[in-house]
Amino acid sequence: MKLTGAEIILECLLEQGVDTVFGYPGGAVLNIYDALYKYSDKITHILTAHEQGASHAADGYARTTGKTGVVIATSGPGATNLVTGLATAYMDSVPMVAITGNVTTSLLGLDSFQEVDITGITMPVTKHNYIVKDVNDLADTIREAFYVAQEGRKGPVLIDIPKDVTANKCEFENKPVLEYFYEKSATVDEEIKKAVELIKESERPFIYAGGGVCSCDATDEFRKFVNLVDAPVSLSLMGQCAFDNTDKRYTGMLGMHGTKTSSLALKECDLMIVLGSRFSDRVSCNASTFATNTKILHIDIDSAEINKNIRVTEKVVGNLSYVLREMNNRLKQQVHREWLEKVYAWKEEYPLDMKPIDENAVMPDYVIKTLDKLTNGQAIITTEVGQHQMWTAEFYDFRNPRSLATSGGLGTMGYGLGASIGAKVGNPNKTVVNIAGDGSFYMNMNELSTLAKFNIPVIELVLNNEVLGMVRQWQRLFYGERYSQTVLEKGTNFEMLGKAFGINAFTIKTKADVEPILKMAIELNEPVLIDCRIDRDLNVTPMVPAGHSVYEPILEI
Repeated sequence: MKLTGAEIILECLLEQGVDTVFGYPGGAVLNIYDALYKYSDKITHILTAHEQGASHAADGYARTTGKTGVVIATSGPGATNLVTGLATAYMDSVPMVAITGNVTTSLLGLDSFQEVDITGITMPVTKHNYIVKDVNDLADTIREAFYVAQEGRKGPVLIDIPKDVTANKCEFENKPVLEYFYEKSATVDEEIKKAVELIKESERPFIYAGGGVCSCDATDEFRKFVNLVDAPVSLSLMGQCAFDNTDKRYTGMLGMHGTKTSSLALKECDLMIVLGSRFSDRVSCNASTFATNTKILHIDIDSAEINKNIRVTEKVVGNLSYVLREMNNRLKQQVHREWLEKVYAWKEEYPLDMKPIDENAVMPDYVIKTLDKLTNGQAIITTEVGQHQMWTAEFYDFRNPRSLATSGGLGTMGYGLGASIGAKVGNPNKTVVNIAGDGSFYMNMNELSTLAKFNIPVIELVLNNEVLGMVRQWQRLFYGERYSQTVLEKGTNFEMLGKAFGINAFTIKTKADVEPILKMAIELNEPVLIDCRIDRDLNVTPMVPAGHSVYEPILEI
């Protein structure tokens, strides 16, 4: 049958199992949106307040469902407004397909109105991108884009489509979805054999896991692996929901805001087993002093991450779901009782806590622990970036895979509210809470209008200290308390703001307010904005200053 390019786009989306897209219309995508009108019974479109919000929504949808998120934007500024969202997804290996419109093919390269070379702009922040200049190539390009987004190390893909291509017609025929399959390398089984022997020889193993565990849907195999190896477990920020945080063997994060227990476990272990995580600077801190006295086994799907920042003893390059299954089949039960008891003693000696200012003060750890209690750790949490992000990772006990969406690699302020929209749309039966700071909130608070328009029951919990908390913390420690441009004090009444957007709004001013307001917000099952007032001089600890060893965290500020 003959279809327009716009109709082909939507047929291909349906072919790929897409039922929800996020976006914002404009001139270059009018044909696509006209077709969407006709397909509205098959595909739900969430109109956000801004294209960046749409990109973060697609990202949050993808992270919390495992499906490919889809975002649509027009040419020029519409397309460039996606760049931060694409870079965020790229750094954190999130599968997304962005569809952008462009001027007609005859106007390309002429500095036409709202023309931009979006494939050139996004080349460094996408896994792959395309410009489709012939409608006959459109369907197969879309199919390939979805495959690329999910294959291997996942990531965002962009398809740029000139307006005339969406208007032109050609023959279209449905095709089966390309199956994602893991094609193991010729060397992977030999690498697994060496890895198993290394683990068997270890007396003090220490496991460090990242976002790759969830991305590969390997959480069940990972849990079996931890039990077999009988070792303490640390998780990266991206790996928070890879393992039950309430498990006694969990030692907290590692690195700049990692726990003392994790740093001691790294210092005294004889084997560090790294799964689905890269050695970023936030983890290694000072690479020259990191894990210098231990063997390192690094398992990752991306060979480019092996020996990039830290030299390792042995490697396994492969999909964690396959690798862990094979390792579990070859491993016998290990027992490291004495080593674990030592780690448990460190946990007792160096607990994560925050000293209250006074008995009525609203403390972030209490707020987040109360949220954990009221949701029984079953909520999906999204965050912005800053102190609140670290407090969330420290004090919310993640128990389930795909229950956290946060910007780890790029550190994108303004990410969380959009991501929470995507998370709730993709998981309608889950409680979804976005934990924000007021600095991040101001960046994309316009997406409250999206919550209101579609009645999306997300809780926007703002830890409001009227400062850029994390930057201020650094200014306090290393810049002589010269708080240059980090004091916000905008005077915004958040309750009035929320009500102006048409959503519920409450204020937490004292410790006694915390539980009843959080409980009410959860029970309402409606969009809610909570202004949670906290002291501006609260700090995130532990903390390793830039350039210092991971073994030297500051425990009190």
